[in-house]
Amino acid sequence: MLMSLFMKSNPFHIANFASNMIFSLLLIVLMPTIYFLMVQETSIMEWTMASIMSTPITFTLIIDPLGLLFSCTVLFISGNVLMFSTIYMKDDLFINRFTILVLLFIMSMNLLIFIPHFMILLIGWDGLGITSFILVIYYQNPKSLAAGLLTALTNRIGDVMLLLSIAWTLNQGHWYIMNMWQTDMIYMQVIAITIAAMTKSAQMPFSSWLPAAMAAPTPVSALVHSSTLVTAGVFLLIRFYPFLHTVKFFNSILLLFAVSTMLMAGLSATTECDMKKIIALSTLSQLGMMMTSLGLNMPQLAYFHMLTHALFKALLFVCAGSFINSHLHSQDLRWMGNLTNQMPVASSCITLANLALCGFPFMAGFYSKDLIMESAINMQNNLFLVSLSLFSLGLTSFYSLRFSLVVMWSSYGGPLLVMMEEDMKIIKPMVALSTLSIFAGSAMSWIPPMSTSMFILPTFLKITPLILVTLGLLFAWWALTVKAESTNTCELMMNPISHRASCSMWYLVPMSSQFTMKMPMVLAHNYLKSIDQGWTEVSSGQGTNKFIMSSSNKYLSLSPKTPSSYILTSGTSSVALIGFIYLSLNYLCSLN
Repeated sequence: MLMSLFMKSNPFHIANFASNMIFSLLLIVLMPTIYFLMVQETSIMEWTMASIMSTPITFTLIIDPLGLLFSCTVLFISGNVLMFSTIYMKDDLFINRFTILVLLFIMSMNLLIFIPHFMILLIGWDGLGITSFILVIYYQNPKSLAAGLLTALTNRIGDVMLLLSIAWTLNQGHWYIMNMWQTDMIYMQVIAITIAAMTKSAQMPFSSWLPAAMAAPTPVSALVHSSTLVTAGVFLLIRFYPFLHTVKFFNSILLLFAVSTMLMAGLSATTECDMKKIIALSTLSQLGMMMTSLGLNMPQLAYFHMLTHALFKALLFVCAGSFINSHLHSQDLRWMGNLTNQMPVASSCITLANLALCGFPFMAGFYSKDLIMESAINMQNNLFLVSLSLFSLGLTSFYSLRFSLVVMWSSYGGPLLVMMEEDMKIIKPMVALSTLSIFAGSAMSWIPPMSTSMFILPTFLKITPLILVTLGLLFAWWALTVKAESTNTCELMMNPISHRASCSMWYLVPMSSQFTMKMPMVLAHNYLKSIDQGWTEVSSGQGTNKFIMSSSNKYLSLSPKTPSSYILTSGTSSVALIGFIYLSLNYLCSLN
């Protein structure tokens, strides 16, 4: 009773405690991170839990600079997001339950980072899947449930692929990620691991669940799209890369799907009007950039971009959540406008985040994206795919400027009775994430896992990424201010065919939901009409009973209704029956 009274009097106790606890864990993890980055060593600790014949099952932890630095990023973002959630979710009756689910989500991601054992890895992998499903359906409405089911079922494909790859690894006698060798099943293993990572990181054709997962609360979106769920697939491929790279077709296939995902996400974001879905599609585009880096044989740059992207993407979601919270939880861009005067801190921070997303010089995203694009130009790879990736880079700046123009500099289109305020518990996370969105790229570019040799390119090729970013910004300004009637629309939205294709993510959304359900529903309907409601029902007991009842009703309707008629009919029937018996007996006697 005392505990319940305490919780009622202090409803944000768990949320505040969780944020402080995460920051304390960050300080604890930061010390070994600095040490391991200095000495560049890897430590492995293991405990044997069981042994199946000659195959031991051990609980293993790997402590290396790669995992520690990523864990620090996850904890830093999580602490800021939990602090932001105390204001965003302040009217929620079950904020303590929400906070516990978020903590489980963070724990699952850290288990995935520090466990190199294939079987034990499933604890973190499935933990991410289950908690993400619960958080997506947190708002209990049909839209959230549909999004949660799409998320869960798509991620179950990856779970099945991981289970199959575990079974195919049994002949190696161990399940260590970093010590796998080539066997007869290597092609099946590589395909299964790649599909598992593609489902978790929402690469084509498994992309439709990522924007649908925006049905979750905004703090969850900030975690999912920055450093936890969607980056799990990329991190898994980085861990497995020495083994996966031994198969020749791995890089080519991954590059093809990654560039397709980048292009699709960039085109879809140019026509979307939902604020959170635009940021989700930008996440999808940047995941395609990471996968492109892996396809071009650059896992270090993919890891570098994963860290920098996590920081400015979390900042984008926190700023978007601040706007949504001030607009009665509406996510429609057409409601918003002229927010630079109303919310100056959030407007400044979201501008910094968009600049980092575009790859503006000397922001965090510039150091990783520019290196990836320069490496792609420098390598002798498929020129068509590299050109598409450069075009996708221009699309990023296009939809980023469209987002900023509509939200901050267009005319206000929402209700007038709205109080826009900036709480300190929202300003603190925004300022902290903004600081790292500016300086983290420059700082991490000197750290050995991300530090690479500089490329010596001709001047035109060297400035090609910057030219494309500038062209994207100029075209967005022309399309939204000169060509369009207002900044809330653009030329692409005027064409119904392109608008329909872009908003449905090249028709991946209907193909992943309605299209897959249509054929089974038609077959089930035909089965119901032809069998269950057809000859089976007529010839079964129910049909026989119906036939007898209808025949009886017909007989009763034709039978006489008066007593004299009944007596005459029964007498005639009796005489006929006696006559039939008499004739039958005479016939039998004559035979004898």
